[in-house]
Amino acid sequence: MSINLRFAELADIERCTELLQMLSGRESINRGVFELFIAGERGLVIVAEENSLILGFASLSFNLGLRFSSQYCQLEELIVDPTVRGKNIGGLLMNETVRVAERKGCQDFGLYLMESTEHNRPFYEKFGFLLVGSEMRQELG
Repeated sequence: MSINLRFAELADIERCTELLQMLSGRESINRGVFELFIAGERGLVIVAEENSLILGFASLSFNLGLRFSSQYCQLEELIVDPTVRGKNIGGLLMNETVRVAERKGCQDFGLYLMESTEHNRPFYEKFGFLLVGSEMRQELG
């Protein structure tokens, strides 16, 4: 298996939407938001593909916080097609996201575990992530 990792392009939106539906049931990805991510200024989408088929992707956002002296990175989504799980595609994507965050000069790299993804904690711990607290959210609008 030869997996190619690359930054997403606008043409990838349909396949990324299919994969996102597998994770969250969300019907579509907002095209404008996807365009902002692929522009690379505030975020990035990295896809893993084989024979021109996207098997998974990771999306990152780059944020500022007064507690940091530079920007920090947040893993927003990491999704691998269930039919190819166990082939280290998630591991390849994680290694690449860490490299990208370091190249961007990020001081910190975070991610959220939801109740539905808590079982993935050992996977993220293999990449050096530590549990540091709980998340609280409020849905707006």
